[in-house]
Amino acid sequence: MTALTSPGLSDAMGQHAGTSRQDGGTEIHARSAPDDNVDPAEVARFGALAEAWWDPDGAFRPLHQIGPARLGFVRDVLCRGLARDARQIRPFEGLEILDVGCGGGLVSEPVARLGATVTGIDLASDGIRAAQTHALASGLVIDYRAESLEAVARRGEVFDAVLCLEVLEHIPDPAGLIATAASVLRPGGVLVLSTINRTTRSYALAIVAAEYVLRWLPRGTHTWDRFITPEELQSHVEACGLEPGQVDGLVYDPLRDHWSRATDTSVNYILAAQKPK
Repeated sequence: MTALTSPGLSDAMGQHAGTSRQDGGTEIHARSAPDDNVDPAEVARFGALAEAWWDPDGAFRPLHQIGPARLGFVRDVLCRGLARDARQIRPFEGLEILDVGCGGGLVSEPVARLGATVTGIDLASDGIRAAQTHALASGLVIDYRAESLEAVARRGEVFDAVLCLEVLEHIPDPAGLIATAASVLRPGGVLVLSTINRTTRSYALAIVAAEYVLRWLPRGTHTWDRFITPEELQSHVEACGLEPGQVDGLVYDPLRDHWSRATDTSVNYILAAQKPK
C-alpha cells in the first residue's frame, strides 16, 4: 500500500503581508506582495497547527515518518549533482540551501546537521516561531524567515540547492513557484520537489483513507485537483530551463509502518532537477 503525506507548511509563498506576532520580544512579520503565489486559507490552516510540528504522534505524524526516505533522496541527489562525498558525516558543508515551505523545520534541521547553511521560509508566522524555538533548543543555527519565495527572489539571493517538499499541492500556481525557485538557483544548482500524483489511487489513499477513515490528517488538508502528475511536473521543470533528473516514489508499508523509496509513483513521489552550469 502506498500512502499520503501531510503538507510541508502550506506554502512559503504568500500574502500575509503585514501580519505580525509578538513572542518573547521577537516580532515576526510575514513579508510578501499582493501578487505572490499564495492561497491564504492554506497559510491560516497550517499556522493554526504550529504547536503540533514537533509532536511525532500529532497532526504531522506522516511527515515525521516519511522524513528519512525524503532525506535519503535529498542526500543522494545533492551529493551526486553537487560533487559531494556521500560517505562524509557532513557532506553538505559549505552549501547554501533554501527550504521553501519549511513549516516547523522538519527538513531544515536534518539538512543543517549534514553541514549546510540553511534558510527556511514560510508565511505561517506561528510555524516559523516553532521552528526557531526548536532549532535553538537543538543547538542549530538556521535562518528562518516568515516571507515568500518571491521576496527572496526580489532581493537577488541565490542558493546551491532549493528544497520544496509537500508544498506544490497547496498553492495556486505550481509552475510559477518552480520558475521562481529556478531563478534563485546558482548555475549547477539542484532543485528537489516532492508532491502527490493525481490518480484514482491518490484520491483513495491521500484523501479518503488519510483524512476520513484513518484520520491521520485534518479533513480538507488536500484537494485532489491540485495534485500534479510526474509528467506535468517534469514539463514545468523543463519550461524554466532545468534538466529533470531522478524521480522516486515514496511508498508506505502499513505492515511495517514504514516509508521507503520505490519505483511506484502513483501516490507520493519526489523529483530532482538541475540548473545548467
